[in-house]
Amino acid sequence: MPSARALPGRPRAGGRLARGPALAAALAARLTARDRWLLRMLLEHRVLTTGQITSLAFGTTRAATARMTVLYQLRAVDRFRPLAPAGSSPLHFILDEAGAAVIAAEDGTTAAELGYRRDRTAAIAYSPRLAHDTGANSVFTALAAAARASGGRATLDCWWGERRCAATWGECARPDGYGRWTQRPPGQPPATADFFLEYDTGTEDLPRLVAKLAGYAALAARTGITTPVLFWLPSPGREAALRARHAGPPPHGTPGASAAQIPGVPVATTAPGTSHRGPAGAAWLPAGQPGPRLPLTALAPPRTPPPATGPGQARALPWHPPAPAPPAWDAPADMAARPEVC
Repeated sequence: MPSARALPGRPRAGGRLARGPALAAALAARLTARDRWLLRMLLEHRVLTTGQITSLAFGTTRAATARMTVLYQLRAVDRFRPLAPAGSSPLHFILDEAGAAVIAAEDGTTAAELGYRRDRTAAIAYSPRLAHDTGANSVFTALAAAARASGGRATLDCWWGERRCAATWGECARPDGYGRWTQRPPGQPPATADFFLEYDTGTEDLPRLVAKLAGYAALAARTGITTPVLFWLPSPGREAALRARHAGPPPHGTPGASAAQIPGVPVATTAPGTSHRGPAGAAWLPAGQPGPRLPLTALAPPRTPPPATGPGQARALPWHPPAPAPPAWDAPADMAARPEVC
């Protein structure tokens, strides 16, 4: 007979609960609505760092670390710290088996039908795309943090992960994320902008980055929806080089005098340090224009209402995208399972 500390619901010597078929049921009384929402965020976006989780849902790093430690002990999440060239990396969190089982039970399906496999999820720690994925997520979590600090004057209404974008629009384009940002200036009507994100780490050659615009042009033609494509570059020098490429010929088969003038594909670029408010500020420089840099809502095409569920109208993954904003601390436990509005 196993020892008491090996029973489901009781910690092992290392502080984590024992694996077993009863583990997910043992979590039912321990997970808050915010915990369940965090699990869904990890399913959607695959990996989040402590700092990103703090930006999304907690006021301080200490509070985020404490709660994520509890979720790690419950085996709802797993964690790793990648090797850094200097110093130490932040903890990175991924979904663990028990967390996936909780989501599956709430949705009346199985972890396998959600596309969850523990070996594939664990392999994120060794993926050469790890820095790219966490970098793209950092743009959206910075927007979420700005929304939390705005007192309701701004909201990140929608955030789709790379897999959802690929499953929905992959025949044409595969953005690193899709979002919807709304600002509510005092005394003025709200302004909303949908956008696609292309997060660049400097490893792709510039012609390949520009060539992606042909896919976005095809998507705009298919859906009839004009959506800005935002390029986040790693440095001002890289941004200047890409902007010079945008001034050149458009990708083959794409109409327009230059890559910056492809019909249906507004393009804007930025790099770290261009705005003290990060991506939520006046950080974005439209292609083909000398300036000034603009906020997100100024990039929205005029008189273009936001689509009901994003360009393409389809959700091609077997779970709904979670809302970027967390449930209230005292929200009912089933709040996290309610689908996002967008």
